Amino acid sequence: METNNKYSLSVFTENHLAILQRVLIILNRRRVNIESLHSSESEVSGVHRLTVIIRSTEETAIKLVKQIDKQVEVIRAFHHLEDDTVFQEIALYKVPSNAVVNGINIGSLIRDNYARILAIESDFMITEKTGHQEETHDFMKKLEPYGILEFARSGRVSLTKQLAQMSALN
Repeated sequence: METNNKYSLSVFTENHLAILQRVLIILNRRRVNIESLHSSESEVSGVHRLTVIIRSTEETAIKLVKQIDKQVEVIRAFHHLEDDTVFQEIALYKVPSNAVVNGINIGSLIRDNYARILAIESDFMITEKTGHQEETHDFMKKLEPYGILEFARSGRVSLTKQLAQMSALN
């Protein structure tokens, strides 16, 4: 039996209404759970990139890409194993500012984890950490003793290690 691996689906599309919905319907019909979703402009003018992270068999990933490729507004779709991509996520953490005011040395915690302070207000401080999901989760665990008021993490942003993908779009 084939094992489930984490795949990154890169879908290059025209920026049309409802294309994301149609891609999600394809994933839903195959009963594939989305672990992460990101949409943005690509390096090609007028072309948008959807990055969808799924856990599936390679056979399912191939079938999904073929189905997605058939959509009119889709220029090209690809699938890649996690090891074939370079990826990051961004996480934002809101902690009470009294953690800093009361003399607790949160500054060294931030520096030691390669995070940075984005805003300091009278009631709270917002910090940012980029990295893999495990890194942003570990940083959240370290901030918990200070009290986390809010937490948000982006979808995965990834680029393939292969050059062939970019040339296929031009």
